[in-house]
Amino acid sequence: MSATYLMPTYNRQPISFTRGSGSWLYTKDDTPYLDALTGIAVCGLGHCHPKVTEAIQQQAATLMHTSNLFGIDWQERAGEALCTAAQMDSVFFANSGAEANEAALKMARLYAHNKGFKRPKVIVMEHSFHGRTLLSLSATANPKAREGFFTLDEDFIRLPFGDIEAIRQAASDNDEICAILVEPIQGEGGLNTAANGFTYLEELQAVCDAHDWLFMLDEVQTGNGRTGKYFAYQHSKARPDVLTTAKGLGNGFPVGACLVRGRAKDLFGAGSHGSTYGGTPLASRVVHSVYEVLSDSGVMDNAVFEGQFIRDSLASELQQYGVTTRGAGTMIGIVLPEDTDCSQLVNLARDEQQLIINVTGGHVIRLLPPLNISRYESTQVVERLHNLLKPRL
Repeated sequence: MSATYLMPTYNRQPISFTRGSGSWLYTKDDTPYLDALTGIAVCGLGHCHPKVTEAIQQQAATLMHTSNLFGIDWQERAGEALCTAAQMDSVFFANSGAEANEAALKMARLYAHNKGFKRPKVIVMEHSFHGRTLLSLSATANPKAREGFFTLDEDFIRLPFGDIEAIRQAASDNDEICAILVEPIQGEGGLNTAANGFTYLEELQAVCDAHDWLFMLDEVQTGNGRTGKYFAYQHSKARPDVLTTAKGLGNGFPVGACLVRGRAKDLFGAGSHGSTYGGTPLASRVVHSVYEVLSDSGVMDNAVFEGQFIRDSLASELQQYGVTTRGAGTMIGIVLPEDTDCSQLVNLARDEQQLIINVTGGHVIRLLPPLNISRYESTQVVERLHNLLKPRL
């Protein structure tokens, strides 16, 4: 396959897949690869889930697009389902996680404008990743992603993830902070979790409540059942004002969402924001089909059980080499010793073990297998990783 006409924005691996089914991807010659990455947390229900496939086929043959100038029945139904699942009041549908976060950050600016702030600030975290549009990129910590783009750094205060005292100190030092934007678990940053787990979110909300800030959660990667709850914040007693999500929201179909309640409920009105493709009949029906599967089939419980099995098994087999595990549900981090040479692990896993993985945060293997992965497949993930890592640790 030639990439002659494609911009070189990715260092693509020397492999291409022609079909997928559940936890498996297949090359042209039908060689199977166990997919423990699922399109970077996108295909949470596995490849070509029959209910999602059926929804796409039926809707594509019925009505794909009318624009948001008109009422869209499936958008209303998807909005009700998603708000019910998220315990939020209303939703704006976009096309990606970056767009959802852009909407959230625009909302924070409007909130600050209504309060009369001149140079409002949003608190974000070290090692965060929120997208590649200019404003969401400015909120992102990754220096490689930011390099050369003249990011809007003066609009943000960047603090250590998990450090609630740093947040409280910032509140004392700056009177024009308007919001906090945080990932419950930092996916791109290395599967980082706060020392006190999801209780950290409750502490953040308390600070936001005390100072009348928007409490905004980026659940682009942690949402849609990935951690064993519909949204990761539901492991706690916290309630965000703004919640963004994408990735698993469409199980491979491009769609994102920004949901609001509380202080953010009435910020956007007609003309405040928009999207030509956001919430099309096709995208909305896909969102609803994913919701139905997640709500009715025990998939999220399976993510808890199988994710714990993978983490415990790898920790037990590799702890003598200084390996630890972290994460929640099927959002799994395998933390290798910092001096481990990880430069070829992705290629070796693919070529030697027919296993698709990712390395993030320098020395953390990131696994994002389907929520409905079977015990046989979970065991295969463990065995193949063990075979990959043991000779190299």
